[in-house]
Amino acid sequence: MSDVVKPASEKQLLGHPQGLFYLFFAELWERFSFYGMRALLTLYMVNVIFEALSTRDYAAAAVYASYGSLVYASTVIGGKISDSILGMRASIFLGGILMALGHFVLAIEHNIAFFLALALIIVGNGFFKPNISTFVGTLYKDGDPRKDSGFTIFYMGINIGGFISPLLCGWLGETYGWHYGFGLAGIGMLTGLLFFWSGIKKNVFGDGGKPPSVEVYEKKVMGIPQKHLIPILAFLSAPLIAFLLHSYKSLGEEGTAFADTNIVNLLFYLVGIVVLIYMATIMVKSTVDERKKLFMALLITFFMTIFWGFHELHGSVITLFAARNVDLSLINASQTNALNSMFIVILSIPISIMWTYMAKKKINPRTPYKFGMGLVLAGLAFYVVSLSGGSADENGMVPFSYLLWLYFIISVGELFMSPVGLSKITDLSPKRIVAFMMGVWFLSSAYAFQIVGFISKQLAIESTDSNVGGLETLDVYLDGFRLIAIYALVAGAVVLLFGPLMKRLMGNVH
Repeated sequence: MSDVVKPASEKQLLGHPQGLFYLFFAELWERFSFYGMRALLTLYMVNVIFEALSTRDYAAAAVYASYGSLVYASTVIGGKISDSILGMRASIFLGGILMALGHFVLAIEHNIAFFLALALIIVGNGFFKPNISTFVGTLYKDGDPRKDSGFTIFYMGINIGGFISPLLCGWLGETYGWHYGFGLAGIGMLTGLLFFWSGIKKNVFGDGGKPPSVEVYEKKVMGIPQKHLIPILAFLSAPLIAFLLHSYKSLGEEGTAFADTNIVNLLFYLVGIVVLIYMATIMVKSTVDERKKLFMALLITFFMTIFWGFHELHGSVITLFAARNVDLSLINASQTNALNSMFIVILSIPISIMWTYMAKKKINPRTPYKFGMGLVLAGLAFYVVSLSGGSADENGMVPFSYLLWLYFIISVGELFMSPVGLSKITDLSPKRIVAFMMGVWFLSSAYAFQIVGFISKQLAIESTDSNVGGLETLDVYLDGFRLIAIYALVAGAVVLLFGPLMKRLMGNVH
């Protein structure tokens, strides 16, 4: 790939390239918009969009899973288009504009507007997300020991946005109206674009992020330059995606093969096959060393899928659990989505310092062991909250402290895995396909949302009572959390067991 950043002045800030901090703030505000909207999404669907349905939990779970899957799957397409045509700068701007528009459309009180807004956010995220993360990786040379810590700092920016936004958007949404919260999320997205534009104007990225080939960028297809055709097609794809989201019902009757499968589920079966075939063709053309590293990149992606499948429940099942079975006082259920990011912000720097210190002492665990420990911590987090039933009051409400412990433990696990994995994908991938591989990395979250959808449907409460909760729902959630804990602990043990083999596959990548 030709997008190698060469800053004009090589200026440093806190020991890192200055460009890192412009990307830090751009991503902070983009995540503000994304997580602010997501904090409200499940509760908005349950209480407004599907309010009249006794199966509103199931419907909300299906739409939430489809939305989450498509949001992250779109990054594969966005990464590929960036690699071959647009470059990172144009992709980030196009994605940011689409996402901002989606958030503002979400502020319109109409069911059709609701699905169209989600579709615009999906398409926009596909262009924005993989490219800004790839941009961070290109700020560092291969083997630069600062890269892990740079990605952790960048990751902290994500979580500052993720911490502030549920508090503000959740407060606005539940106090003054859902659409005020969605509107504020849109303003956050525009702010992120302004930070990125400011960095370009100050030339902190040098020539980085420009189209890989001006000739390809300007090439006409059907009489339209590709630099204009791609944004047009991106906008035109939104109604089709809105239709997919609206088609959340199962394709078959109960007892048939497609009893719990909708169009998006089926689409992801096909996408998985296509991606694996494409990866196989890449591996055939690669050297032996590249092949081993690409295989390890796929393994890391697989383990991350399992982790995110449990972690991402906090936007759906855990939010509903908080609303129905947790004794909340200072914050509301949507605002509990800020807890994960709060702990990430608090813990990012200490854990980053810990990795740096351990690296100097030559005792820093290799990536497979960090992944295994992360999965074990996820299992412990859900096991702790599954014990909360013993402290429930007569109304089936459990102490808030259990929710805090869940978020604290799973956040530590997240810091063991996600920023480290994000960095290793750029190390393990050949330069010519690094943005595509970043898209494959985010595809792990897409398939994780299929896991989220499955679990959320199993734990869906069927009721016509909008205030359902307490003793009616407590055992359903706690039994589900106990099963999740078992699966996560077993997965972590498997990764730790095969750690030595995975170390060999990674070669010189730590």
